[in-house]
Amino acid sequence: MVCRRLLVLFSILLLALAGRDFYKILGVGRSASKKEIKKAYRKLAMKYHPDKNPDDESAADKFKEISEAYETLADDEKRKTFDKHGEEGVKKMGQGGGANFDPFANFFGHFGFGGGQEQEQQERKGSDVVVDLVVTLEELYLGNFVTIKRDRPVYKETGGSRQCNCRMEMRTHMTGPGSFQMTQHRVCDQCPGLKLVTETEEIELEIEPGMIDGMVQKFSGKGEPHMEGESGDLYFKVKTLRHNRFHRKGDDLYTNLTISLQEALIGFDMNILHLDGHKVPVKREAVTWYGATIMKKGEGMPNFENRNKLGNMYITFDVKFPRGELSAEERASLKAILKQASVQTVYNGL
Repeated sequence: MVCRRLLVLFSILLLALAGRDFYKILGVGRSASKKEIKKAYRKLAMKYHPDKNPDDESAADKFKEISEAYETLADDEKRKTFDKHGEEGVKKMGQGGGANFDPFANFFGHFGFGGGQEQEQQERKGSDVVVDLVVTLEELYLGNFVTIKRDRPVYKETGGSRQCNCRMEMRTHMTGPGSFQMTQHRVCDQCPGLKLVTETEEIELEIEPGMIDGMVQKFSGKGEPHMEGESGDLYFKVKTLRHNRFHRKGDDLYTNLTISLQEALIGFDMNILHLDGHKVPVKREAVTWYGATIMKKGEGMPNFENRNKLGNMYITFDVKFPRGELSAEERASLKAILKQASVQTVYNGL
């Protein structure tokens, strides 16, 4: 009966500590390779990215969830901890529990199991650093490799020693027959002396075709240092420079083209220079009105998940009217050519 109750307690605790299934969130199996995990993340990130769903709070929550899942499964140490202890184990790992975190040890400690084992000292970690990776639209179209030089503070040994890993420990003293007293004592280890110096390091970054604003590249241990723990992580966050000809929305490109009144009426034939230098032909034989938009299929940005898939280009026309006065003969000629009756109408266009 006691064993059965313990088994029920184990099952309840497992359900409570299991948390979310990051494999299920990304739609991959537990034996998925890093490449499969990255591919699944890219596909979902493109679908739920806030830029593509600006008014959808549920999409923003989903994007956050898949990002958390990818951050865990893309890191070998975190994935190992997740496979063994679930989401709760990863959280404890971030608080210093590490891969040796055992949720059952904490649970049974409250009931007198475990023989009074001392709680593991929490591991300290430096702050994370987030840096904007400013890129051009051309780089996001073609892809690029860049080298960034960064001055980073690091700790170096100087000789001598210092107190470190200080913590409070409980000690039991016998004060008489059958009488004990517990007191707290500060205990420290001896570590090598350290000093903070600045080092210049080079970091290689890949700008992949189709990346979108907000995507990050993580470099573990490249953040702020900690004297008694690991360095934080460094994150590069994609930020696109404003382009003088194109505006990007998802995988589509938008641009405006100004033509003359004559071209609007009788047609024209021209080319638009694309991001990689190839020419996009634009030909019109019919009348083109102000504000009209045409689509050039497959002339947009490459899809981050599938680079063989391209978005579209949308071209909106502006018409530049001639300045100056027309003579009476010119006015008469225009009326004869256009043969257009008056269409003056007042209406609310908003």
